[in-house]
Amino acid sequence: MSIEVKDVMGRVAIAVLEDARFADIVAAMKRFAVGAVTVIDADRRPVGVVSEDDLLLKEADTVRHAVSMFESRRQRREHEKAAGVRAAQLMTSPAITVTPGTSVRDAARLMHDKRIKQLPVIDVVTGRIVGTLHQRDVLRVFTRPIAELEADIRAVLDDPETFTLEIDKGVVTISGQVRRRSQAIALVEAVRAVEGVVDVVADVASDEDDLIVVPPLL
Repeated sequence: MSIEVKDVMGRVAIAVLEDARFADIVAAMKRFAVGAVTVIDADRRPVGVVSEDDLLLKEADTVRHAVSMFESRRQRREHEKAAGVRAAQLMTSPAITVTPGTSVRDAARLMHDKRIKQLPVIDVVTGRIVGTLHQRDVLRVFTRPIAELEADIRAVLDDPETFTLEIDKGVVTISGQVRRRSQAIALVEAVRAVEGVVDVVADVASDEDDLIVVPPLL
């Protein structure tokens, strides 16, 4: 069973409006102990995100007016953020979002690829923010009850009763017998793909090795 964002997300939408002041943003981050807040429009739709890195430019970037024509687009944007006082000026846009039905695996991949620690969760119909997904929420899949994890693992096995499973802190040891070696490899990959599995130790024997490449006769 695929675990979705709605199963682990926080129901509090950590967000500020576009006209929120610098101090209001800092206060929101401190209140919820987060490193970023979503910026929403008047209809509660995410339009961007302000992170601690965005706010730190106020101290790190001392350039305000003397902008060089040789600067990159990124450098110019950093100068603009450093001079900003409202969320709309400080935010990174557009906002990267997920929906309650997004799989946790896809959300984790998105966080990793984009180097972000939290994602606003939006209603798939209205586009309005309904919650926040944090990295710690995603990591909760690795603390699932063993019985629940074992049930999901056996659900991906063709003949689950023929295999023995041992689970220790997310590491799954699977023992049994299959007909072909390719089946053993596919079985291990299927188990590894189950949410909450940290690693797989395979002790699966096969009757025949169908992966051996026989060289042609000369």
